[in-house]
Amino acid sequence: MSPVRRGETLPIHNRIGVLRAERRMTRATLAEAIDVNPQTVGALERGDHYPSLDLALRICEVFGLPVEAVFSRSEFAPLSTELYGRIEQHDKGGESR
Repeated sequence: MSPVRRGETLPIHNRIGVLRAERRMTRATLAEAIDVNPQTVGALERGDHYPSLDLALRICEVFGLPVEAVFSRSEFAPLSTELYGRIEQHDKGGESR
């Protein structure tokens, strides 16, 4: 089924702002790397604009990550929650870190 229903668009969540901050990258720097203006990067981060497939792939290339690590149909949990949740699960299962 298409993610776009008649008259309805499903959200696309992203981690662009988090990834950009981790790399101490300005919006202008990312914008230059993906050939858009900095306002577009801001709109993407806020969820006001959804990227084309081409733009999404360019963004992922800059960060060196697969699409599913940057974009999702459901909201992302905070990275710290995902990381620490996995560590706790491993500890409970008797596995070592």
